[in-house]
Amino acid sequence: MKLHLDRPAATNIITAFGPQFVQVNGVRHATSLIVLAERLLEHWPPRSPEDLTEAEFDRLAGLGAGIVLLGTGARQRFPHPRLAARLLSHGIGLEVMDTAAACRTYNILSGEGRSVAAALIVE
Repeated sequence: MKLHLDRPAATNIITAFGPQFVQVNGVRHATSLIVLAERLLEHWPPRSPEDLTEAEFDRLAGLGAGIVLLGTGARQRFPHPRLAARLLSHGIGLEVMDTAAACRTYNILSGEGRSVAAALIVE
């Protein structure tokens, strides 16, 4: 029996990640980015969790995702609670983890058809 991955052609999937890169659909990205199933927002400005601002969280809130996975680089670093509150006030869940874990979690949730955005800081 052959098993095949069945996913819509327009679905973004993270195909690799490592120090200083994330690869989406076979294309390597060396800067921070936001990945959703149907679109990819390249060159997301934050280079570290310290660069996260209210404006960036407002941008994340406007993506239409039910949950945002925040990948904070090589290690897990939580944003200030006032920033996280900007998503929670819109009924959007926030999970904070290192970028590698966020990549893996995004693929699982996206594969289940969940409304998820991965905001990935590439250091």
